[in-house]
Amino acid sequence: MKTKHVIDLESLSIEELMEIIELANEIMKDPGEYSDVCRGKILATLFYEPSTRTQMSFKTAMLRLGGSIIGFDNPQNSSVSKGESLKDTITVVGGYADIIAIRHSLEGAAKAASLYSAAPVINAGDGGHLHPTQTLTDVVTLYNEKGTLDNMTIGLCGDLKNGRTVHSLIKTMSHFKGNRFVLISTPELTVPQYIKDIMNASGCRYTEVRSLAEAIPELDVLYMTRIQRERFKNYEEYEKQKGVFVLDREKMRLARHDMKILHPLPRVDEIAEDVDYDDRAKYLIQTVYGMYARMALIMKMLENADRKPMPRQFDTHNVRCSNPNCISYTEEYLPRIFHPLGGDMLLCKYCEARNLI
Repeated sequence: MKTKHVIDLESLSIEELMEIIELANEIMKDPGEYSDVCRGKILATLFYEPSTRTQMSFKTAMLRLGGSIIGFDNPQNSSVSKGESLKDTITVVGGYADIIAIRHSLEGAAKAASLYSAAPVINAGDGGHLHPTQTLTDVVTLYNEKGTLDNMTIGLCGDLKNGRTVHSLIKTMSHFKGNRFVLISTPELTVPQYIKDIMNASGCRYTEVRSLAEAIPELDVLYMTRIQRERFKNYEEYEKQKGVFVLDREKMRLARHDMKILHPLPRVDEIAEDVDYDDRAKYLIQTVYGMYARMALIMKMLENADRKPMPRQFDTHNVRCSNPNCISYTEEYLPRIFHPLGGDMLLCKYCEARNLI
């Protein structure tokens, strides 16, 4: 792989992405053939935010490859609780481990970590921003269950504003030909503008609708997401959105016989339990595909991994990112790095928020 870190699947070419998918499928056919390929290698899992599937999937992936694991799943059990900066944690752990998977509640944290790590960094989710290895899980699932990544109508339903899995999936699937998106949400939870900009730039068609029942008959794929309570400022706002979209048997009767249902999990009340027994429901086997996807990604990243930290010189600005959930707000030593959008607009390279000069 040409890239050292995977902060966003955008850093991979389509050819590299397909190589990972194909390797995941090869591992699935004969896992025993790969049980020793990471012998002597160490994965550090730094989870500043709660996780079940992503954390355990990474750990299982490395163990099945014959490697070892260090890390924490609660920052209160680490020096973070004493006030240690992300920079210092990453610099130290990057000297211990061969590869790092980091999850953080603040947007852009994985990008910030990559600036100081000698070891390759994988973004395991950064706030409501991105979740590239979930998207890798999704595309491996789709490739196996639909037989293609092209020419599909993909419905995304629920919290599309805070859903990092949604953002990552749209960014990746917009690169494949003929895909169209149906964005099913309340007006308050629609996708951020930068995601719409990506779809517009790629020529991807999309529509925004408010009814799951009306949208479901046209879908090849339905990607359900939960309303994320932890992303709301208060419980009252969450309660207004909770339970608006629920996939049940009645709506499934309206869907195509070959539609596939995906969900990044955990679910709360957005998919009724009886849908689990429908052959179109793939969200539980999706978690198994995810383990193989992460095995393939770890292998590819370790093939030619160097031990050099990223260069520390940047073109910085006096502007401070306007997004209060950006990692640069908490870790104030971070260089203020932006991408010019033209005119008086800058795009934060950590969280992708738009900022006025």
